[in-house]
Amino acid sequence: MKTVRQLISSVASLGKVMLLSGRPSAKGEPKAEPLIIMGNGPSLRDTMARHGEMLRRHHTLAVNFAANAPEFRELRPRLYVLADPHFFKTDADDASADPNVTRLWKNLAATDWDMTLFVPCKARIPAAAAGNRNINVKRYNLTPAEGLPQVSHRLYGSGLAMPRPRNVLIASIMVALREGYRRIDLVGADHTWSRDLWVDDRNRVISVQKHFYEDNAKEFERVAQEYAGYHLHDILNSLTIAFRSYHQIAAYAAEIGAEIRNCTPGSFIDAFPRHEL
Repeated sequence: MKTVRQLISSVASLGKVMLLSGRPSAKGEPKAEPLIIMGNGPSLRDTMARHGEMLRRHHTLAVNFAANAPEFRELRPRLYVLADPHFFKTDADDASADPNVTRLWKNLAATDWDMTLFVPCKARIPAAAAGNRNINVKRYNLTPAEGLPQVSHRLYGSGLAMPRPRNVLIASIMVALREGYRRIDLVGADHTWSRDLWVDDRNRVISVQKHFYEDNAKEFERVAQEYAGYHLHDILNSLTIAFRSYHQIAAYAAEIGAEIRNCTPGSFIDAFPRHEL
């Protein structure tokens, strides 16, 4: 029965790829240098304080609103990944007025070192960032693929799909693997969301997603609006999908000879071996 379910999932995944995937950027060459992926979890603040010199010396990858933090220009990440559609709203959309997104693109456009910016295949980015000669824009697919590993792993390697990308860290690891990195260290990957999840006396699901930077009132309001109407089982199911995706990544990484190490103290991700940074 398991094989039948996997076969059905594989057929569905191939259909999604045909309908949703675009042409990804070229695959990167194998790299001997390890990559440190900097998630936005609160522990990244301590990691930057203790290992700032190491982060400056090594290849690093930043995500989401990291460019709005003062440390962005100090750490000068080599790679940057955006995934959430909120970052790519057009001027006609109400959400385009989000000052945090406007500031993000302004900071990215001002990058004065060589950096590769990864965005979904069909995403539109502001002209100022696209025209910055220091920024190399590369495209990737967020199309989810599951089922038989013989099928899904080939889709991952081609860049046409990835394990269900419930968050930007999943996308970042898959992007890094396709770029040719064969040792990846994760920091700021706390994923302790279940500690900050509860239901209030009005049956509203409350989720406080803490980051290493301080979110402002506008961002808190946006997140609260996104969670409005969701039930607890919806949120828990989403968490299940995310943590399962990491195990699918671990299986794929083992097949291609890559090592992913979780260097985040107290992380809830249980798919990768733990190491000191």
